[in-house]
Amino acid sequence: MASIEVKGGNKLKGEITPQGAKNEALQILCAVLLTEEPVIIHNIPTIRDVNKLIELLEDLGVRTTFLKEGSYRFEAKNIDLDYLVSDVFLKKGAALRGSVMILGPLLGRFGKSRIPRPGGDKIGRRRLDTHFWGLAELGAKFNYDAEKDIYDIEASNLQGKYILLD
Repeated sequence: MASIEVKGGNKLKGEITPQGAKNEALQILCAVLLTEEPVIIHNIPTIRDVNKLIELLEDLGVRTTFLKEGSYRFEAKNIDLDYLVSDVFLKKGAALRGSVMILGPLLGRFGKSRIPRPGGDKIGRRRLDTHFWGLAELGAKFNYDAEKDIYDIEASNLQGKYILLD
């Protein structure tokens, strides 16, 4: 195993601001859908996938306010669930792998959601089954429309439970 040896003699002191991370930012941003209350998030990285998700949230009805570099205010008071059946959503959602992260918050708050099968980056095939399995274990019902390549999900009464992810 690789290791780093630090030879001391001098005190380290100071402050750093860690850089925001894309994968964590995508999950945190989707969590704004859970409440009507205003949410302020800091340290959001300015990168393409994050910006695309913010745009998708705005299209869904989330009011966003840019506060300063890396900081936004979100208010998800007037969510337009009809947007989920639009061609615009199907195109934008399929282009962003992180769009799968809207499922949990929308199911929890509204009892239904819809997503196109996400494409996203070229790193390789990454499975959705862990997301789907976890939500199904909580009570969500999935319907896949092969012709449109979309998933419709309903969960009128999600029930918490112990889930082990291997």
